Amino acid sequence: MTPDLELFLRGILLGVAVAAPVGPIGVLCIQRSLAGGFWMGFSGGIGTAVADALYAALAAAGFAVLLGGNLGMAGPVPVQQILQWGGALFIAWLGWRTFAAPIAEGAAQSSSERAPIQGNPLRLFVVTFALTMSNPATILSFAALFAGLGLAADPTLGAAASAVAGVFIGSLLWWALLSGGIAALRHRVGAEMRRWINRIAGMVLILFAIALVI
Repeated sequence: MTPDLELFLRGILLGVAVAAPVGPIGVLCIQRSLAGGFWMGFSGGIGTAVADALYAALAAAGFAVLLGGNLGMAGPVPVQQILQWGGALFIAWLGWRTFAAPIAEGAAQSSSERAPIQGNPLRLFVVTFALTMSNPATILSFAALFAGLGLAADPTLGAAASAVAGVFIGSLLWWALLSGGIAALRHRVGAEMRRWINRIAGMVLILFAIALVI
């Protein structure tokens, strides 16, 4: 096995590990998979995977060293705080709209009954991409993880590309499995249960938003 292939495979595992913890985007994609099917949930996962890959590429390129002083924990960080508050407010808004979204009794929902961004995969892609990009400290996380993979010892373009591609593929695999599994169960979930799922998902999103700023 070549070193680049080994880094690619390790990157896949890293991508799955980074994507798997359920955060606000995971909750959003689960709710959208239940409401709109596989592609609605997976489109949100693609947005997150693209953002993770972009941050991974920046970390591999050494941007973590350049930005480390601005993203450190010591002292106020105006840009990071603005992004953090902006992301928190948007997550809170999504949480409220998800909590209050009406549910049709039939299998299909009219356009007036749909939760925000539910029927538009491209819009959900943009939303999850923006939310993931609102946390620039992710660069430092990837820099540390890549160091653990041994990328620092072999900082070639091929090695960096292999690791970043692995992260992207691993993240996509996770979101495909999650969205596919949830979508497969959506027709077994009645209107009342979907209503409660929306309420719970909305409250969880609001709690995530609060946690971002405290």
